Formats: sequence, structure tokens, C-alpha cells
Amino acid sequence: MVHSDYAVAIHDGRIIELLPIKEIHRYQATNRIDLPGHALLPGLINAHGHAAMSLMRGMADDLPLMEWLNKHIWPTEQKFVSAEFVYDGSLLACAEMLRGGTTCFNDMYFFPEETARAAEQAGMRTVVGLIVINFPSAWAQDADEYISKGIELHDQLRNKPLIQTAFAPHAPYTVADAPLTQICTLAEELDIPIHIHVHETAHEVSESEKELRMRPLARLEKLGLLNPHLVSVHMTQLTDQEIAHYASSGAHVVHCPESNLKLASGFCPLHKLQQAGVNVALGTDGAASNNDLDMFSEMRTAALLAKSVANDASAVPAEEVLRMATINGARALGLEQEIGSLETGKAADLIAVDLSGIEAEPLYNPVSQLVYATGRERVTDVWVAGKHLLKGRELTTLDTAAILDKTRSWHHKLAH
Repeated sequence: MVHSDYAVAIHDGRIIELLPIKEIHRYQATNRIDLPGHALLPGLINAHGHAAMSLMRGMADDLPLMEWLNKHIWPTEQKFVSAEFVYDGSLLACAEMLRGGTTCFNDMYFFPEETARAAEQAGMRTVVGLIVINFPSAWAQDADEYISKGIELHDQLRNKPLIQTAFAPHAPYTVADAPLTQICTLAEELDIPIHIHVHETAHEVSESEKELRMRPLARLEKLGLLNPHLVSVHMTQLTDQEIAHYASSGAHVVHCPESNLKLASGFCPLHKLQQAGVNVALGTDGAASNNDLDMFSEMRTAALLAKSVANDASAVPAEEVLRMATINGARALGLEQEIGSLETGKAADLIAVDLSGIEAEPLYNPVSQLVYATGRERVTDVWVAGKHLLKGRELTTLDTAAILDKTRSWHHKLAH
């Protein structure tokens, strides 16, 4: 729904009313901000990413997924990933996301406590992934230790209002049956999502069929994971039967169109998923495979790609793509009562986008303009829980110069 000449009244970090500007005199505001020519909308929700991998932006471009992972990304991670790497990379990602209108991100990476620390410093909302993977890393040695440390971190973050957790088993091909079954049980007990890469490539599916005589989704169902806690990322390889069955499970999908295109992973059947009733959110993936954390770009790509795949210009209209980047992401993360839309009682996570000027006018439909003609550089202001984190394009909680110094230092180490 689009309102013209409206205002949002905020108190103690929450929206207390949306009302016509002519009625704003009913409130005695301590701070009034006028934004003529702007659209005010919910903060964007990046439902899948690997924030710290921003330090590997552009490191190994133009390669297929498994070569990219096995020959470049994983060896680099084994050599360099540490608590400091994750903290510095996450700060870089938070700065980029805030400047692009993202107020909440769902993450999956090693040293998740450092990602949480960076997000807290930035003032962002995040869902921190409790990573689980079969092979050892600098953070944990085996699945049992990953799970144990994840539960401990979940308990430590329990009272952080802007930070939630989700179990984050990397993928069916990197996590064995026993830990996946344990994660399923724990997610039910703790009532948190399970965030996992699924059916990302044809190779992943064929290898599962060859080794296990079943497709990855069938294996997840056999282990009990196909339920409303499940948040499956990518999902480029799906049959019509799998789509129908997935829809009936109540599980969610996160679409990462630009990463899938860049790695030639395949095409998520977005229109079919939506027609079947699946809640589909939107994510950027990590900057190492995208190469940015730009949700405006993802919205436009998602809409255009879906039309081409469906061979239907009316498929996935602008309004639906904007929902994917806001309320659908909130639903996938179990946060729909808190964020994802501008409603009385919800947290004041909102952004202002300048829709005036040469690049943005004439303005016939604000939603279409946001999706098809607007870039992240037109985001002027960002608030999370009522706190002004981006003010006139300037970050208020992060030191841009210091972040760039750290980033350049890591670049020197990784490049040499």
C-alpha cells in the first residue's frame, strides 16, 4: 500500500502511528525530520549472506561454484580466517549494507560471535548463523564442537534485542546425517530457523543421487528438516513435484539471483514457487560471489530474471519483489511481528529513498520506481529501532576511514 503526504510517528524505537502529514500536529515531537521527494519504506532484509567474505570481494571471479570453492575460497579461509578477519570483514559489510538501505541481515560464517559484535557496533539487526560443517576450521574441529559452541553463543546472545540466531548447517553435502538430525531437534526446542544452502547446483543434486540414491531435499525430509523452521537458500534445481511438496511443508526459500547468475548455478523457479504459495525472501549471498551487498540491485535482477524464466512479463511484479526484500524476509527469519513493514507497534526499522531528480523522474508509481529505476546510492537515511544510523548518506555509528584502513590491510595480506 502506498500513502502520499504521510508521516511516521516514532517513540522509544517503535512506530506509534502512520498518519497524514496534516494531522501530525497531534504529536509534540522532540525531533522532526522532513524528507520531501522521498519514499519512506521498511528497512530491507538481506536474508542470506556471508558478511565477512566482503574481504574476498573480487578475489576469484568468473569461475564455477565448486572450482571457486575448492581451489580459491576454502584454501584462503583455511589460511586467513580468524576472529579478527570476521570482525573486520563484518564491519565492512555492515557499512555497505547500511548505506544501501539494509537494516537486517541473515548471516552464515565462522566466528559468528564476531559478526554479532560488528552488527551490534553498527546498530544493525542481524540473525547470526550458528555454523555447522563437517570439516575443521579455526572456529571448531567437528560437527559436535560446532553445535556445542553454537548453543553456547545462542545463550550468550539471548538478551541482545537486535540479535537473533539461526542454525546454519552449510549444505547437505557438507553436513552428515547425525548433526542434521540433532540440529532439527534443537531448532524445534529453541524455536529458531535452520538456514542452509540447498539445491544450489545441478552437480550437487547429481552427486547426491549418485552417492545416496536420493536428491538433497528428499534427504532433508527423511531427516525431519522439511518444516516451517527450514530456510533453504538458492534452490535452483527443483522439479514441479518438489515445489508442490515444499509448499505444503511451510518451509521458506531465499532467492539470490545475482550470485546464482555469476556462478552459473542455475535459475530459481521463483514464479512457480510463489504460485505454489512458498514464502520467498531475497538475499545477496556473500560479496565474494556477487560482488556486492546491494539489495536494490537484487530486487531488479530478481524481477527481470523471473519474467524471462517464466516467459511472462507479468510474473513477479515490482510489488512482490519489494515484499521479498522486506516482509517475506522477516517471515523467513521468524521476525514478521517485529519488522518487515511499517505498522503501528513494530520496530522503527525504516529507510528514506530520494525519488527526485534527473535519474528518478517522472514518478508515476513509487514501487515500480524503487525496483526498476532506483539504486542504493539514493538511500539518504536509515533507522534501526528508531536510531538514526545513516544521516544524509553519512554513517553515524561506524568510522568509514578506519574500516577502509583495515580493509586495505587485509587486501595486502590476501593479495600477497
